[in-house]
Amino acid sequence: MEKDLSRWVPPAPPNNTPMRGTHIGLERLDADLHATDLHRAFTEHDSLWTYMPYGPFTSAAAYHRWAKEMAAQSDPHFFVLRNLASGHCGGVASFLRISPSAGSIEVGHICISPELQKTVHATEAMFLMMQWAFDSGYRRYEWKCDAKNMASRRAAQRLGFSYEGIFRQAAVIKGRNRDTAWFSVIDAEWPALREAYHAWLSPSNFDARGRQKESLSDLTRLVRAYNDPALRG
Repeated sequence: MEKDLSRWVPPAPPNNTPMRGTHIGLERLDADLHATDLHRAFTEHDSLWTYMPYGPFTSAAAYHRWAKEMAAQSDPHFFVLRNLASGHCGGVASFLRISPSAGSIEVGHICISPELQKTVHATEAMFLMMQWAFDSGYRRYEWKCDAKNMASRRAAQRLGFSYEGIFRQAAVIKGRNRDTAWFSVIDAEWPALREAYHAWLSPSNFDARGRQKESLSDLTRLVRAYNDPALRG
């Protein structure tokens, strides 16, 4: 049965309120506060920018200029990932293509330094952003990436996004064609995904060496509506 939206109220756009978890904090990007630490975390890791429309940055000053430009925008709406244990900034992520009238919002411009990659910190950051979106009343949460970026496609499905297909020749990035892979989570799936995240993030899911006992992919598998055929095998 189709859901009655006659009383649905469009959500507010993202604001500057910080998000805080057990391991990671997200705060609104401020070039003067964050750019130096972020540039340090990204330096000598040029592969981070392969599928981005910008970067790598040749100097701290160049990155500061870019961060200042991004911080002044409301869409994309950038956050910095701060490791609560070390205090260091180790990545950025943003809300973008923000459409309150449709109840749709995307997460993107995700750039996570090697020190936070494949850590509970990075996963918790993605959880906090998704939680904010659905708690705020959004109906659809999107993830898009270059179809050649298999790491991003795997990450999307691990995080519980359903594969929706490929938009062919969607853009030209750095002189290359970009086919775009689309993924989404909708509000009806959020309660089950929230439980999956809580189970995975629970301290009881990790042994004394910090190794996970149950993978997030296994916990989100039953929620995902469609599997990406490029990742099967």
